[in-house]
Amino acid sequence: MIEKRTDLAIEIRESFPEDDVEIEGVVLNEKYFFKKRIKMSTVIIKNEHGAQRMGKPVGRYVTIEFNGDDEISVEENSDELRNVEKLLGDILQDMEKSIKKKNENSKIKNIMVTGLGNRFATPDALGPVVMENIEINRHIISEYGEYMEDDKKKVVCGITPGVMSQTGIETSEIINGLVKDIKPDCLIVIDALASRSVSRLCRTIQITDTGISPGAGIGNNRNKINEDTINIPVIAIGVPTVVAAGTIVRECMEKSLSGQGFSENEIYTFLNTIAENEYNNLFVTPKDIDEKIAQIGECVANGMNYYFSL
Repeated sequence: MIEKRTDLAIEIRESFPEDDVEIEGVVLNEKYFFKKRIKMSTVIIKNEHGAQRMGKPVGRYVTIEFNGDDEISVEENSDELRNVEKLLGDILQDMEKSIKKKNENSKIKNIMVTGLGNRFATPDALGPVVMENIEINRHIISEYGEYMEDDKKKVVCGITPGVMSQTGIETSEIINGLVKDIKPDCLIVIDALASRSVSRLCRTIQITDTGISPGAGIGNNRNKINEDTINIPVIAIGVPTVVAAGTIVRECMEKSLSGQGFSENEIYTFLNTIAENEYNNLFVTPKDIDEKIAQIGECVANGMNYYFSL
């Protein structure tokens, strides 16, 4: 069977049958903003039963979806992105409050940001592109101390660790070493994700307090980066930039066969006869991915910079 790969919790929730409205241990809330052009979905996995059904860790997964297309004017598109940036900042602030509550009001002043991915492979370059736009200030505060420090402003440092083929080192090992030395209060990780839907590519941002498993969406699992492995709270921000070719093939076939009157069982049986290996390692990305990565990367960075100033 052709596997529908995804890193998005909202897509996993959507994959359940329509009559399965309530899933024990899983809560779904949806809100709309900016004339319904921006949708925010929150999937909360409350317990191990929900985690088992969803195949994801217990925690909160917030998804921002926006149109980001060329059907509206440049000014309207800019307004939409500014709203996405503010919403992202507010979500990060809300997650900070939850972390403080969970950890008995511990402070979150010093933050380390990590941009995962390969700068030389455009669909995987989200993390490095975001890092190029992050307002880093730890070195300035370390140099000028009391003259620069602001009780409200976060102290931010960051790193782009590259990928294992470039360094020969697991990303989690690099981060662990830095965390032990720098001792930040929180880690924010940015990475490119895989989606099941072409319409969500570079138009969706997922924010979660459960950390991340780099490469999971494309079947290239690396060591997990979360609170259990890093020993500090981890917030992961991801944007889907690729979709598995097999997923596109499956959806096209399902739509075509369904339109011809085939039953669900007949469609399922037919799709099972297709060799998955032919599509297993093939992923598709938009033709203008370089432009889209630059745009969404700046958007994510601006939202984070707004949060750092709160």
